[in-house]
Amino acid sequence: MAEAYIVEAVRTPVGRRGGGLAGVHPADLGAHVLKALVERSGIDPAAVEDVVFGCLDTVGPQAGDIARTSWLAAGLPEEVPGVTVDRQCGSSQQALHFAAQGVLSGTQDLVVAGGTQNMSMIPIAFASRQAAEPLGLTDGPFLGSEGWRARYGDAPVNQFHGAQLIAEKWAITRRDMEEFALRSHQRAIRAIDEGRFARETVACGDVTTDEGPRRDTTLAKMAGLKPVMEGGTITAACSSQVSDGAAALLIASERAVAEHGLTPRARIHHLSVRGEDPIRMLSAPIPATAYALKKAGMTIDDIDLVEINEAFAPVALAWLKETGADPARVNVNGGAIALGHPLGATGAKLMTTLLHELERTGGRYGLQTMCEGGGQANVTIVERLC
Repeated sequence: MAEAYIVEAVRTPVGRRGGGLAGVHPADLGAHVLKALVERSGIDPAAVEDVVFGCLDTVGPQAGDIARTSWLAAGLPEEVPGVTVDRQCGSSQQALHFAAQGVLSGTQDLVVAGGTQNMSMIPIAFASRQAAEPLGLTDGPFLGSEGWRARYGDAPVNQFHGAQLIAEKWAITRRDMEEFALRSHQRAIRAIDEGRFARETVACGDVTTDEGPRRDTTLAKMAGLKPVMEGGTITAACSSQVSDGAAALLIASERAVAEHGLTPRARIHHLSVRGEDPIRMLSAPIPATAYALKKAGMTIDDIDLVEINEAFAPVALAWLKETGADPARVNVNGGAIALGHPLGATGAKLMTTLLHELERTGGRYGLQTMCEGGGQANVTIVERLC
């Protein structure tokens, strides 16, 4: 049976909105991690068969197939192609899946997966809102569709509404969410102070560490924030941060490992993606995890470490309730509430962190999942090898 291995994984520090990476062209963010990936792995870049990158809001500097642009901006060989993927917040996790599937199919041997996003430069959902307005298109991607309205009516299709629905369905209180958010910041600060991210990050300009974690945050400060929606319980404190950053991984076949003298660090054990209610939108990691574990012949207790994207605190809290996972194994170095969520790069960023933390702790299996627009969720299970 063919295998797909992770050979190298690297990311930029994550910049906060308006922070140290805000003025960096998103293709240059991508180029930065691609150059580091080539240098760290020692591969001949001409041997790479494709570059698969995640990116959302692909307008302006993020338009024009940024996977290809990033590779060329890195000064790497012109004969290597690139393709850009949009599965919303899971885009670069899907990029990893496509790269691994290319290797597992036997049609490719060396593929780069990753993602890049500058949310300071191009705000979230800009492509579906502001960019369409000059064309007189104001209904967005959903309400202008007769088929969509016939099926889902005029129900709001946005992440804040979805997060509130999850909080209500799973009886998650504002205090629950704020305690989870505080823990995310505390874990992220501990990880930074202990140097846990040092091996996985490559400084970008003056930005040498993640900018998001707040050392001065408290439950009292969180309690004073106004809810995002009138009458709701979701606040900025229990939401992921607007961020900038990039990440990349090198995926190799057994043949590539032998031919290029590479050292596999992890094996792709399972990959899948599932969908559910697109209005609630953010709860798909629950059925997707159940599906993945069943298909892999595993239970949640077999998993040593989990990275679930903290798009909102109720996403992770509902997942914990349903899966019965040990919170001590989940997002051990904090999550997007503290560290940020550079949309198209987050999937690759999380896998980079998961790989390095498995190596640091000696864990065997790691699981990654994240909620995505349209009510979808990818799940990747990896097995550490060294």
